[in-house]
Amino acid sequence: MEFNEILFLMCILAVIAAAAGVGIGYVFRKRLAEARVGAAEDNARRILENAAREAASTKKEALVQTKEEIHRLREEVEKENHGRREELQQYEHRLVQKEEYLDRKSESFEQREHNLSLKESKIREQQEQAELLSRRQAEKLEEISQLSQEEARKLILDRMEGELTHEKAVMIRTAESEIKETADAKAREILASAIQRNAADTVSETTVSVVSLPNEEMKGRIIGREGRNIRALETLTGVDLIIDDTPEAVILSGFNPVRREVARLALESLIKDGRIHPARIEEVVAKTEKEVDRTIREAGEQAVFECGIRGIHPELVKILGRLKYRTSYGQNVLQHSMDVSYFAGVMAGEIGADVEMAKRAGLLHDIGKAIDREQEGTHVELGVALAQKYHEPPVVINAIASHHGDTEPVSAEAVLVAAADAISAARPGARRETLENYLNRLTKLEEIAKSFEGVSNCYAIQAGREIRVIVKPEKVTEDQAVILSRDIAKRIESELQYPGQVKVVTIRETRSIDYAK
Repeated sequence: MEFNEILFLMCILAVIAAAAGVGIGYVFRKRLAEARVGAAEDNARRILENAAREAASTKKEALVQTKEEIHRLREEVEKENHGRREELQQYEHRLVQKEEYLDRKSESFEQREHNLSLKESKIREQQEQAELLSRRQAEKLEEISQLSQEEARKLILDRMEGELTHEKAVMIRTAESEIKETADAKAREILASAIQRNAADTVSETTVSVVSLPNEEMKGRIIGREGRNIRALETLTGVDLIIDDTPEAVILSGFNPVRREVARLALESLIKDGRIHPARIEEVVAKTEKEVDRTIREAGEQAVFECGIRGIHPELVKILGRLKYRTSYGQNVLQHSMDVSYFAGVMAGEIGADVEMAKRAGLLHDIGKAIDREQEGTHVELGVALAQKYHEPPVVINAIASHHGDTEPVSAEAVLVAAADAISAARPGARRETLENYLNRLTKLEEIAKSFEGVSNCYAIQAGREIRVIVKPEKVTEDQAVILSRDIAKRIESELQYPGQVKVVTIRETRSIDYAK
């Protein structure tokens, strides 16, 4: 029991000792913490005091700087106001000076206006005096010259017109001589070169085709029973068959050359085959039309290839190929178009123009003739429409429109195409005319010349290439004769169409006759 009591006492003592240790530690830590808090409070107090002192000094410095800045700004504002007051004073001074200047100007203008009014009145008086003197002088001159004012004016104008006519004639002669000295030689050289470099054969064609027969019996087979075969041929081809007394030959007549060619080829095929009846005729004509279409396209392509032209629309090439069977005054139009293309290209190269465009325009200049038998309008109008439809260049369209003088050419290529067209048409044997057209042209030439005043007679010679005009010497002077030749030439150019050129020669002869008795 004593041990347990001792143990119990020891435990109690241990607990009491632990509690005393804890209390002592707590008191010690509390005092230590209080000491730290006191030190911190002292430190904070010192910091606040220092901050207060620094804030006070900063406030004083800021107040001083603010006062200095306000003083500086006040001085600047005063300086600026002083400068503006000086400027305003200067402006006021200038305005006063301008007002004084304007017052002086106004007084000067008023004085000048007064002087001008005085001068105007004096001038009016002088003008009236001058008019009076002029009337008196005119009356005096009329009295002296025994001519009225209108008669004198007419006399002076007639004299001036005579002088001007002389000067005009001299200028025309001078200009013509200068142009001829330089232009004629060069033009002849270019034209001769172009013609020499294309010496092509010319072939005249007609509006009929002749088909040879192996014997006379074939005529009856072509006619058929009750004329069925010949009616079928004429209906399908649109061509007239003429079967007459011509031995072993049938004549095909028609203005459409393509249809005539279809009829010729179909008839030759039927004669070779020997089977001639309406059904066979229809079959052969249809086959022949396809062959002719292919030939037309090939002819167009060949023409384009030979001329060296690119980029033409395929439909336009086909239309161009139809010109193979088209003639103009007996001249094959496709060959004529190729000649014009070549001539235009050669001349364009000589003068430095666009060779390719000139050749293109030359090849297409008569394209309207391929459809002029099917549509209304001239071949020029139809050609322009085709060129516009297939988007040809404006130069080509203008060349087509102007190659017969219907419109004014706007490019050198258009002028060259017109010249090349005349060259191709004017070659010997290239074209032929009917006697009626020939006589009409000669008659028209003489009528144009006789329509001018002072012409006594005229003669068209050299197949209409030259016209000689005889004038009355008492009505037409030498100078007027020069002008008359030019006027007649211009009239012929505007009213007639002809290949090449027409030479106008004016003859004025004065004869003095007397008799010795």
